Amino acid sequence: MAIRQILVIQTAFIGDVILATGLLEKLHSKFPEAEIDFLVRKGNESLMNEHPFVRETIVWDKKGGKYRNLFKLIGRVRKTRYDLAVNVQRFANSGLITALSKAGLKIGFDKNPFSWAFDEKIPHEIGNGVHEVVRNHDLIRKLTDDEHCKPKLYPSEQNFESIQQWQEQPYVCIAPASVWFTKQFPKEKWIELIKALPFEGNIYLLGAPSDKDLCDEISQKSERGNAHNLCGQLSLLQSTALMKGAQMNYVNDSAPMHLASAINAKTCAIFCSTIPEFGFGPLADGCHVVQVEEALDCRPCGLHGKKACPKGHFKCGFDITTQQLISVLN
Repeated sequence: MAIRQILVIQTAFIGDVILATGLLEKLHSKFPEAEIDFLVRKGNESLMNEHPFVRETIVWDKKGGKYRNLFKLIGRVRKTRYDLAVNVQRFANSGLITALSKAGLKIGFDKNPFSWAFDEKIPHEIGNGVHEVVRNHDLIRKLTDDEHCKPKLYPSEQNFESIQQWQEQPYVCIAPASVWFTKQFPKEKWIELIKALPFEGNIYLLGAPSDKDLCDEISQKSERGNAHNLCGQLSLLQSTALMKGAQMNYVNDSAPMHLASAINAKTCAIFCSTIPEFGFGPLADGCHVVQVEEALDCRPCGLHGKKACPKGHFKCGFDITTQQLISVLN
């Protein structure tokens, strides 16, 4: 079958969208003449600014009339009549979009409740050490080949120009926040790291506007004049551009880790309650994984992290040593 129009669907969170960009790379390499649209949830569309392989980023607003917007979206997708729809999400709403898309070939994971309406249902297994980008590639393996592509973002020239003011001397980036408490390295440990970091350049704290108070506290208590809080000052792609030039990017198992992977930036990924074997680890050439050295019978305590440590001690975070983190900085 001729494939001229392709729809890729990933309506989950920032990190999931970034990991799905590996499919955009692969589909473009296999079908260079095809036009690719990418469907994401509102708030993630800026990641696709300037992306050379995306014709249009289609946005689903889940907050302002979620289901009204969903059915408007389905109508729009049906009118386009894509030759191929690839659903990377495993939940019902994205499955419904795929099932009703009128696409010539509909592919998704077997865990999706609407997988019975897909033309091809691909197994999805977490915990066996296979990375998510490889699992995603399984969706299109039969259409392409056995080689997956890494995720990639494309900060613009303007993005790189806008962050030059912070690049006048060597720097390290730290993204200390996470949506989930047990995925977030404790703030006390971040303070300890910054105090001990044998680095004379600048230390930039990155995050969303909602992370500003946390980063203010970390910056102030670290008592380092070279620690600067940039939370809320940079877009996602500007943050990505800044991370590219860092001597090291210290991140949790969260979205900034995937931003670093997508620009192939030096990464130190700290895993507290989660483990790399789930398949969401860093992918940059110069990446390091740091986790507690003691085998804890309570770790991992879940796939996505929790709002509090179920045991109350959070040893998977507090028992990671500062020396483990300093040792990766060359």
